[in-house]
Amino acid sequence: MHRFYADESGIADGLVRLNAEDAHHAQRVLRMKVGEEAQIFCDQRRYTAQITDMDDGVTLRILEELPSTEAALRITLYQGLPKADKMELITQKAVELGADRVVPVAMSRCVVQLNSKDGAKKQERWQKIAREACKQSGRCMMMPVDAPISFKELLRRLPAHAAAIVPWEDAQGYSLRTFHQQHPDVRDVAIVIGPEGGMSPEEIGQMKEARCQSVTLGPRILRTETAGLSAISALLCLYGDME
Repeated sequence: MHRFYADESGIADGLVRLNAEDAHHAQRVLRMKVGEEAQIFCDQRRYTAQITDMDDGVTLRILEELPSTEAALRITLYQGLPKADKMELITQKAVELGADRVVPVAMSRCVVQLNSKDGAKKQERWQKIAREACKQSGRCMMMPVDAPISFKELLRRLPAHAAAIVPWEDAQGYSLRTFHQQHPDVRDVAIVIGPEGGMSPEEIGQMKEARCQSVTLGPRILRTETAGLSAISALLCLYGDME
């Protein structure tokens, strides 16, 4: 079944309209007809709906609300800016796994350096990828991807989360299982991942001062595009989201 986003007007009298981009896709690309059904995402909820009118945009009648697909554990992935198109892969897979937000971070060992103009263009690209991944994976909400932030801004944001962790190759004796045992009821977690060159000891020290716990992901060193996705998967499994 095709999946679409409603426009900003929401549901009124049991009817909903598709946003302009999805309406064009339904009409011109998929060539859908009145009477066909689709899944609709609206106000972070998910419905089945039936097309009732396609003369001026696309209007559908809500048939049934569907169970939420959102994880109870809200995970924000703070990702050190990687090289090439790795950020696109990370964004897409973070959406599929159920992350709540992705925030690129400029760290001292990042090879990629973006000015505000380039960062805005990249963010637009990443958000488009997130949007399509949300539709493909049946997410009830659009996962936001922020514009790149500085390491200083990361330190300011970390204490606002209920808990924060940073997988680090030199961390020993504190695993994600241990974190879960110590924080069984936490619902808002930040994960910080370094770029290809890793994080400096100074950055790790500053994050610890910001109440960010270093954790191990096991004896093998993971690439930057693997580490964050592995941590998200493991945490969601530990907190029961993959049952």
